[in-house]
Amino acid sequence: MTVQEPRGTAALIVNGQGEYLLHLRDNIPGICDPGTWSLLGGNRDSDEESPDEAIVRELKEEAGLLLPDLRRYAVVDLHGPDGKPGQATVYVGHWDGDVRDLALTEGVMLHWFPATMVPRLVMSPWAKAVIDQHVRETAGRRP
Repeated sequence: MTVQEPRGTAALIVNGQGEYLLHLRDNIPGICDPGTWSLLGGNRDSDEESPDEAIVRELKEEAGLLLPDLRRYAVVDLHGPDGKPGQATVYVGHWDGDVRDLALTEGVMLHWFPATMVPRLVMSPWAKAVIDQHVRETAGRRP
């Protein structure tokens, strides 16, 4: 039996100060997690596109980002815009850039947030859970 890869992808991007790069999503119907802070990413274009290929494409398309050190981090459960359950492969990577230098093509804005700010944000639950997990796993270490 062939295991089907998750359709969704997302990138947990951390800088040298331990801050997380979050994406404020458009507040429009028909998209996942409208109006929330979340992670950059998106769906695979086809079954032939791997999650590894999809996240590289999505980061380039959405923000002009190329992160050579991306690695698979987790698979999360989420709900699509139609309310149906799905999954996303989450990658973790490092970037120390200025968000003002990025050419955002989807969503409202990008911003760096320290982990202590995450509980105060309106966030997609799965993205918050991934950040919480990463904080627990990296406690006392540099990202």
